[in-house]
Amino acid sequence: MCSTRLSITLPKEMAQQIPAKVAAVEYASESEVIRDGLRTLLAHDRVVEAWLRDQVAPALDALKADPSRAVTMDGMRAAVAAEHAKATGSR
Repeated sequence: MCSTRLSITLPKEMAQQIPAKVAAVEYASESEVIRDGLRTLLAHDRVVEAWLRDQVAPALDALKADPSRAVTMDGMRAAVAAEHAKATGSR
């Protein structure tokens, strides 16, 4: 594996977590902690990008094609309130 040295600045609370993870034997080195955090961030980014591409963009395209599909804020509040009441059994 080709490696690169990097200098970063973290808030104290975050910086303290890195050696704590190693001391707790969750990771073998501080570098592993950072690599795992970056892998998690990249996976999160892929999930968000897929959601935007697969759900948000088509919904926006459908709304642009047929603006009558739009729901007003009051309509949305009413729909959410109804779903909440249904889920909680309240009125």
